[in-house]
Order: sequence, then structure tokens, then C-alpha cells
Amino acid sequence: MSDHLAAGYDLCVFDLDGVVFLIDTPIPGAVEAVERLRTDRTAIAYATNNASRRAADVAALLNGMGVSAAPAEVSTSAGAAAALLAERLPAGANVLVVGAEALRAEVRDAGLNPVDSLAGEPVAVVQGYGPEVGWKELAEASLAVRAGAVWFATNTDRTLPSPRGPLPGNGSLVAVLRTALDRDPDVVVGKPQPGLFHTAAAQASARKPLVIGDRLDTDIEGAVGAGMDSLLVLTGVSGPADLLVAAPERRPTYVAADLSGLFRPASGAVVPADGDTVGGWRVERDGDRAILHGSGEPVDALRLLCGVTWSGVPVHAVEAGSGAAGELLTGWGV
Repeated sequence: MSDHLAAGYDLCVFDLDGVVFLIDTPIPGAVEAVERLRTDRTAIAYATNNASRRAADVAALLNGMGVSAAPAEVSTSAGAAAALLAERLPAGANVLVVGAEALRAEVRDAGLNPVDSLAGEPVAVVQGYGPEVGWKELAEASLAVRAGAVWFATNTDRTLPSPRGPLPGNGSLVAVLRTALDRDPDVVVGKPQPGLFHTAAAQASARKPLVIGDRLDTDIEGAVGAGMDSLLVLTGVSGPADLLVAAPERRPTYVAADLSGLFRPASGAVVPADGDTVGGWRVERDGDRAILHGSGEPVDALRLLCGVTWSGVPVHAVEAGSGAAGELLTGWGV
């Protein structure tokens, strides 16, 4: 079939955590989705805010899971941050690195000198996620910023998805310094900034890319800012309740339960749904409230309800008109 969603695009840009894998385990269907795109000759890129691995390491991790990837297809916030630092600082400048060894290596390869304390006289601080980051590193970063160093954050994701539930992400660690310094970072490099997506599209010479992500506040907002269509998959951080109240700058073009949605008709994933009936669901609007009737695929109900909540019906005014609707809304926390 050539009428599936992905067929309308010449590049698919995947987020990783929560879309392709959780920590070190592939999400069901991810391997098959990537290989089908390869068969269809659709270009693929991976764009991640996680700064704890370099592009080659990410590609090796993916290949080890059975998800085909080449280092050139991977854009990381660590690499992007190091490149931006190199543009703005003189060669050999001292940079205090808070994060994993991957970020330190990126800074070094960019022609800069990574240091780990105020004693190293850093002119900049770059902060990225690292599982070993602790108080000592944050304290040195705080002192350096107070002394005048420019503060770069690779990203501000509050959480990382995991099989056990959301874990603290780099944004939570950035928040520690934000509290201590009573200020924001000077530069945030990763998503929702559109740079990673623009880079991926340029490298693939893509004219019509599709961004696939699990977070409204990074992946989807970044795609909107980049002027690209996007698909939200419900396998990671953002869930149905989040989508129902999403601000315009965080609304995806499509929504699907998982990556299998790439190979279904685009009309069955576009959000909000057109009309008041989809599949076995029907939404009835009554003034400032809405009633969901029927039963069917949960994503279809979600698409219908986005049509009413995005046009003014408060989420708390959405009611169930059937048993299946009641179970669904309760499960979503609505």
C-alpha cells in the first residue's frame, strides 16, 4: 500500500527515549517500523536530547537492539551543544562540563578544553544529562556561572521515560542550578529548539520531513517551531490527558498509539478528527460540555475529544455517555 501516513514524507525523524526504546529495550514494533521504512526507501534520522551518548554510541546501541542506524543519521544535543560552543568561543577555551563522558568528548573534539571545576577558569559551562552527576559537579557549575561563565544547557527535559516510570532528566538538574542561581541558562540547545530537526532535514536533503516523538513539550513543540509535521506516539511521556489540554504550539499533526500508526492511513491519525463520529465513537457537544458515546479504538476517541477541548470545552466538562467511554476517561485520568 502507498496510502499510509509515512508514504507522504521523504524523511522520518525519530526521537529515541519513549519512541524507539526505553533505556536499553526496544519498544515493541520499533524494529519493524524502521525496517519497513528502509524497504520503502524513506530516509531516517534520529534526534535525541539525551546528551549521555555520542552519535556513534547511539547508532551502536540501536543496532544492538536490531534497529538499523548509522552514526551520520544521529543528531544529539551533546554534539549540537559542542558545535555551538565552538562557534561562540575561541579555540582551546576552557569549558566546565557537567554531564557524561560523551559530552566531555564532544567538547574536546570541537577544539575546546573540558575542565571540571572553577579552578580551571572556565569561560563557559555546558550542562547535560549524566547518571553520575551529583552535588559536587553542580556546585562547581554554580560557582563558575556566578563568576561570569556563560551557561549552556543541552536540553531541559524534566524527565526521562523508563520501564519503571519517569525518571529525573536534565531539566530537573538544570532546575537545581536555576534555583541556586535565580536565573535561567543563557542558551538551551536541544528540543524544543528546532536546530536538531533542521540539521537532520538538511543532511537528508529532505523536502517534507515528519517528526515522530513522545513529548509535547520537546518533540512536538520543536517540530511546530521548525515548520514540520509531527506524529505523537503514546509510548512515552505525554499521554491522552496531556494532549487534550495541549497549547497550540504543542499540538501534533497526527497521534497514534505506537509506531504502527506510520503504516495506517493518515486520515485515521490526523488530530483533531474531522466531524463528530469516528469508528465506534461519537462526541456530542452541548454548550460548554461534551459527551463521549460508543466504543472503539482509544486513539479515535482521543482525536474526537481534541476537537472539542481544543475549541473551548474544559477537560473537566467532558462526560461519558457509555460504559466504554467511562472506562476510557477514567483510565486517562480525565
